[in-house]
Amino acid sequence: MTHSRNPSPSHHHRVAHSSTARRHPVATAIGAVVLALGLAGAAVAQTITLKASHQFPGGKGDVRDEMVQMIARDVAAAKVGVEIKVFPGSSLVKAQEQWKAMMTGQIDMTSFPLDYASGFHPQFGATLMPGLVKGHAHARRINDSAFMKDIKAIIEQGGAHVLADAWLAGAFGSKDKCIKRPEDAAGLKVRSAGSTFAQMWAGAGASIVSIPSSEVYNALQQGVAQATDTSTGSFVSFRLYEQLKCVTAPGDNALWFMYEPVLISKKSWDKLNDAQKKALTAASQKAEDYFEAESKKLDDEMVETFKKNKVEVVTLSDADAEAWRAVAQKTSYKAFAEKVPGGKELIEKALSVK
Repeated sequence: MTHSRNPSPSHHHRVAHSSTARRHPVATAIGAVVLALGLAGAAVAQTITLKASHQFPGGKGDVRDEMVQMIARDVAAAKVGVEIKVFPGSSLVKAQEQWKAMMTGQIDMTSFPLDYASGFHPQFGATLMPGLVKGHAHARRINDSAFMKDIKAIIEQGGAHVLADAWLAGAFGSKDKCIKRPEDAAGLKVRSAGSTFAQMWAGAGASIVSIPSSEVYNALQQGVAQATDTSTGSFVSFRLYEQLKCVTAPGDNALWFMYEPVLISKKSWDKLNDAQKKALTAASQKAEDYFEAESKKLDDEMVETFKKNKVEVVTLSDADAEAWRAVAQKTSYKAFAEKVPGGKELIEKALSVK
């Protein structure tokens, strides 16, 4: 039919014409693909990706990582156009740099020992203060106190928003002997999680090694530190039972409690629409409830794991705990009240929570 319109086509025309005819279906297909990609692009553009970073081991094994992973899964399931990418084990940002990384926009979210940011906001030191929080039930009461209202106001002013509360009990561990009373720490090189505890250790005659929990194993192995305080969760997930001879478990007299909330930067929070904020808040509440149920189990799991690995496990008597608190009052509490704006009031508010 083509040929009847053009009885003597040159070879060139024939080729050109037939290739054009063949090209049409391809062009149509390409058009469809481009259109589809355009639509997909529009859909992708509406998805907000949040980077969540923390220092704790990923995979099964650390409840703080699981909290963040749960939030990511639940927010994805809510289909509100938010994807949370989780970077565990300091893989994106170093342990102590995460507050700053949130402020500069390098990350959006973190599960973070708040005291690590006390260089920016010294009041945060109160959230790792010896003897302020005495147990898990007490931690829940502290969450609803005037003390935590003040702390959260400082977090907000500082540029972050609390998504989920988490308090972890901690322990002391030593390579050589059990640490029960202040005199047991004299002369030891102790890795301390924060400045308020460091002051108490120093008051008991120890010298201080300042490193994040993720570096404690190597420090103990190399003799840089002989003892450490950290959360019961970290004692297990960082396998410290391979390096220690004795651990002082929280028992009924926990001296060490640390606030490690899940935070989002205010900038990232403010970018979310109402449906996204609602989904993130609901997911975070669920993760907080999960964590609360798990946090006491972390202490029991530490005791079990350390006993299984032939590490001696002891607890503080009432008298032991009082002896440490007396040291803390002369050192940690005193320094905090003197140096930190509003420090004295913060400690008083925390101590008034029975």
